[in-house]
Amino acid sequence: MTKIGILHPGEMGISIAASAINSGNQVYWASVGRGDKTRLRAEKHNLIEVESLSQLCQTSEIIFSVCPPHSAEEVTKSVIEYGFKGFYLDANAISPQRASKIGQLMEASNIRFIDGGIIGGPAWTPKETWLYLSGKNAKVIADCFPNGPLETKIVGDEIGKASALKMCYAAYSKGTTALLAAILATAESLGVRDELYQQWDMDDSGFSEQVNRRVTRITAKAWRFEGEMHEIASTLQEAGLPNGFHQAAAEIYRRMAGFKDSLETPQLNDVLKALLKHNYSRI
Repeated sequence: MTKIGILHPGEMGISIAASAINSGNQVYWASVGRGDKTRLRAEKHNLIEVESLSQLCQTSEIIFSVCPPHSAEEVTKSVIEYGFKGFYLDANAISPQRASKIGQLMEASNIRFIDGGIIGGPAWTPKETWLYLSGKNAKVIADCFPNGPLETKIVGDEIGKASALKMCYAAYSKGTTALLAAILATAESLGVRDELYQQWDMDDSGFSEQVNRRVTRITAKAWRFEGEMHEIASTLQEAGLPNGFHQAAAEIYRRMAGFKDSLETPQLNDVLKALLKHNYSRI
């Protein structure tokens, strides 16, 4: 039985924690600064509460970091500050160069760092969510999940490789959703949305309805995806490619951020209004 700390048990993090518990591990969470939703998730899935990050670092042999990409380095520095000395998995949607930077900080503090990238939604069903791992100690993390339902795959010893795979995958999956949202908003602004739907459906029956679902369902998480698009842009730039498309995608998701924590999926017209609000304000 391994003692694992998780930072922080949001919708994705709690599913990772549940898979670790399902494989016989103890999983801890630090309640300081966390809201009622996080507490309810942690209690429902039998995580063990500690009051502070300091206690979490003292108790845990392994720490999983599953947080918004903009917080990844801040969380890392806090763990270092509290003297953690075990294995640290960064499973955040960050660029490979940022993963390497965090890894260097960790290794300089005698913390064994593992790079991770999650592809898929929360891990409640086998064969649907994959945690890709890279680094010399990747097997330590893979061994935490033999019973699933989270799937794991080691992609190499090099820090940054798992993050690179995540960035390339999300560049398409989430990048194209942002593109489709921008296209719908433009068509709405120019008065040709119905005609666009007709042409799409002649090319591919039912495609317009698929687009509507993709654009509306992404809204609750758009506030997280803004930062992820910036990370993807950095990844492309580092590879010598233009980064402008994903910078624009970040702006699309920023305009959707107001739908965070919505209890219901918004209507498409409301999403398009949010996307076009910037233009309305200039009229």
